[in-house]
Amino acid sequence: MQLDLIITNIGQLLPMDKEGPVKGSNMNDLTVWENAALGIKDGKVVWIGSNDEINQVESDQMIDANGKLVTPGLVEPHTHLVFGGSREKEMALKQQGVPYLEILKQGGGILSTVQATREASYEDLVEKALFHLDRMAMHGITTVEAKSGYGLDRETELKQLQAVKEANANHPLDVVSTFLGAHAVPSEYKHDPEAFLDRMADMFAEIKAENLAEFVDIFTETGVFTVEQSRRYLQKAKDHGFGVKIHADEIDPLGGTELAVEMGAISGDHLAVTSDEGIKQLADSNTIGVILPGTSFYLGKEEYARAREMINAGAAISISTDFNPGSCVTENLQLIMSIAALKLKLSPEEIWHAVTVNAAHAIGRGSEAGSLTIGRKADVVIWDAPNYLYIPYHYGVNHTNTVIKNGEILYQRQEIR
Repeated sequence: MQLDLIITNIGQLLPMDKEGPVKGSNMNDLTVWENAALGIKDGKVVWIGSNDEINQVESDQMIDANGKLVTPGLVEPHTHLVFGGSREKEMALKQQGVPYLEILKQGGGILSTVQATREASYEDLVEKALFHLDRMAMHGITTVEAKSGYGLDRETELKQLQAVKEANANHPLDVVSTFLGAHAVPSEYKHDPEAFLDRMADMFAEIKAENLAEFVDIFTETGVFTVEQSRRYLQKAKDHGFGVKIHADEIDPLGGTELAVEMGAISGDHLAVTSDEGIKQLADSNTIGVILPGTSFYLGKEEYARAREMINAGAAISISTDFNPGSCVTENLQLIMSIAALKLKLSPEEIWHAVTVNAAHAIGRGSEAGSLTIGRKADVVIWDAPNYLYIPYHYGVNHTNTVIKNGEILYQRQEIR
């Protein structure tokens, strides 16, 4: 067999070979190949075997993994990739204990980013998005979800979605687009959020026609949108052929998780204060809980999502950075893996499922990303680690050695001498 690329001397290979989403106790069951080799042709994984069997294949290019860990590229299922400006001045307010909803009332939070995004040029938004995608790639991420939501008007929301589309076309990473026009109530609609939701829903046909988003999301929360408002809005999105997602139960347990299940949402995201009933319904559904522990960490909260209880109940869980300019300013999903171990009490096996196969299913890429089985995209990471336990253990640094996207080397760590 003639291959384009073969990776030899793999210490541990995680194929992530379970049909997903992987739920409950099955998230602890991890396939590990040792002393392995992996072959790539035409951008696909075509051969996996023992390192002793590499004499059966020939390759144009060979990478010696030198006993390192090899996994699928990480999948990032929840980001706010495209935005203008930054909000470093808010850190002092947070350190003083000012609640986020209070910052929002003062015109900060989302609304300050909205203003900066409205003022930013399209070219600047694209350039900034490409910069952040580069960082994500260097940290081992190969597939990314990207939300709009910092426009809150037709012109800027479309500008964001078009910037996501252009970034996807001009960057090696795969970028999945979500329309989050219902991210907050803009000041001009603060007394009539229903009219604002109607305005955002009026954009559905245009967004669908121009292929600017696959999913529609809404922030269901106190001071933003109610469960009933969210239900009507998401039903309109479904009627236009979109998949739906919900920012649910982040601050107050309003029943957003239950709504996500009711609406058949592909994911319910945040879930920091989900109720017992919400956990039960999530476990009995096909909706994936996307947990964002970096947000709780960055905001200095003591309470984290009950991910341990969700898995014990039988739910499928993913984890994500929630990369955004206000409540989790990092592109480093590896750091979030460590926080998931320390604060969510997830096992290493559960964490790996949460950043690969389950994350892929949470953004509609379950048949393409998050696995290194035969016929899948050759999105591969070689880690500067001897085994899969090491990544969440050694926190706060970048363990990426080599990133391969669609069979091509995208990034390699450079040694300093």
